[in-house]
Amino acid sequence: MFLAPLAYATVPDDKPKLIIPDSLRATYKYTDALKALAIHDDTLKALPLLKEALEIDSTYAPAHYELASHYLQQDVRRAIHHARKAYEQDTTSRWYMGLYGQTLAIGGEYDAALPIFQKLIKEDKNNPDHYRILSILYQQRKQPYSAIATLDSAEVRFGKISQLSQMKRHLLIRTNQMDRAIEEAQQALNEAPYEVDNVLSLGQTYAAAGRDSLANVTLQQAIRMDSTSIDALTTYADFCSRRHDTNGYLASLKLLFAQEGYPLERKVDLYKKLTVDRNFYGNHFYVIGSLAQTLMIHYPDEKSVIDLYGDHLLASGDFDHALIHFKNHLSSEPPQMDYYMAVIDIEDYLQRPDSVDYYVQRAMERFPEDPKLLIRKANRQYIKGNLTGAIDSFHEAMTLTESDTLQGELWGYVGDTYHAIAERRAAQLKAKIKRDTSAYPVKLKPQKAMELCFDAYDKALALWADNAMVLNNYAYFLSEQGSDLERALVMSSRAIVLEQNNSTYLDTHAWVLYGLGRYEEARNVQRKALMLDTTGSEALMMHYGDILYALGEKFMAETYWRKALDAGADPQEVETRMAKLKTPPAE
Repeated sequence: MFLAPLAYATVPDDKPKLIIPDSLRATYKYTDALKALAIHDDTLKALPLLKEALEIDSTYAPAHYELASHYLQQDVRRAIHHARKAYEQDTTSRWYMGLYGQTLAIGGEYDAALPIFQKLIKEDKNNPDHYRILSILYQQRKQPYSAIATLDSAEVRFGKISQLSQMKRHLLIRTNQMDRAIEEAQQALNEAPYEVDNVLSLGQTYAAAGRDSLANVTLQQAIRMDSTSIDALTTYADFCSRRHDTNGYLASLKLLFAQEGYPLERKVDLYKKLTVDRNFYGNHFYVIGSLAQTLMIHYPDEKSVIDLYGDHLLASGDFDHALIHFKNHLSSEPPQMDYYMAVIDIEDYLQRPDSVDYYVQRAMERFPEDPKLLIRKANRQYIKGNLTGAIDSFHEAMTLTESDTLQGELWGYVGDTYHAIAERRAAQLKAKIKRDTSAYPVKLKPQKAMELCFDAYDKALALWADNAMVLNNYAYFLSEQGSDLERALVMSSRAIVLEQNNSTYLDTHAWVLYGLGRYEEARNVQRKALMLDTTGSEALMMHYGDILYALGEKFMAETYWRKALDAGADPQEVETRMAKLKTPPAE
């Protein structure tokens, strides 16, 4: 570009001062912006200079070009605006034309971009990227045959280019030109027979054409060439999955799981999908287990891997190794509550109460603010008979949570524990034991303990009205006392709605109906409870017998009382009921 000569003016101190002609002011702003970008990579300084250049001359194409390049990845609409302005000033510039076409393509204006790249191919014939973008534009316009023709033209001019060849192969597959697609992939392989990607492409093309035997052989060849190729392993795994070749699929996954370049999240996701179907998991248990071991070897400290490997050990019934596995990670940093809970649960399952107590205490030391551990501690105290201590632990847990639901749950546990105290003292008094001399004695009278039980249940329901377990237990204990049965009916009715098909809750509902003298309704509900029961509960059989007796069906009542006796019911209670059968009915 021809620049007009610069003039200098003399100032009083005799130093020359640069005077820039108006026609060059935009150019100098643009030049300063380029310096800021090229030398200092200072976009913050360059952008205002480019905008100043446009304020001086709104048609200054170089400034529009630079701004379009800047906005291309962050504001495509502004990029299109500036690229169009630059192109309008000089429609013969391949740089302006190319950037304008690129912004239109990125902005989704395919119809406008197409003629730009058609023109570029004519005026800039030696740039294969123009052919690539023009092919993509044809694809976006649902013109795959035009896209193929464009790529054919590129091949005639430039020869085989890997990226364009891959595009062409995919288009041939999409248009069901399978023989041409195979030929394209075979040509690429012939030119570079030691490239794994070319072998893989041929295998994929065979698979797409339905030539599974050739696909299988070719894809395995790609894996033999590079057993660490993630593309080859994932492609072969997908191929085996589509063919329902489980052995091939699992074998390729084992190799894939050993590759660090394949994301761990994806590996864990694939593993979990294998274990969703319990039948599939059981039929391929040991192979899937080897996948878990592979992950454990490569990611020994990843929580997701520790969890899934521990779950696999538990599923195999190998509780001893599962226990060792989780114990080995108790010292992990940051500490993981899950590992402690797993150890506690396994020790509890193995009936090692001392170990359970020990690990509960260790967990509490590491997680002193977690209410779940205090609940575990309370449960252990309850099992050992320390009912007063359990209540104290439940109350302590309440201080560590603000959740109404959990608070309500804890009050429900407190109520259950007071009921256990009432039962213990009632049994002792029945046996004429005046003083509780157990390791953890209780002093409350049964009536007082039940008052505290019901008070705790009231607090539980005030915090969590739909606590099904509290509703059920409250209703049942009221029915046992024969008091406030209408309220008990409301609670039991809600419980069986919240947890449908729960045989225990249905039994409670039937027993409340029985207490209200609604025997026919009670029989229907209790019959359903017996059908759903999987435990062989003697209480359900005894209750059904009582309901049948109230309906005058003495023979069937006796039958169910005897079934209850065989299931483990108290012989004295059964004998008391049998005695009623021999007693003549009152006038």
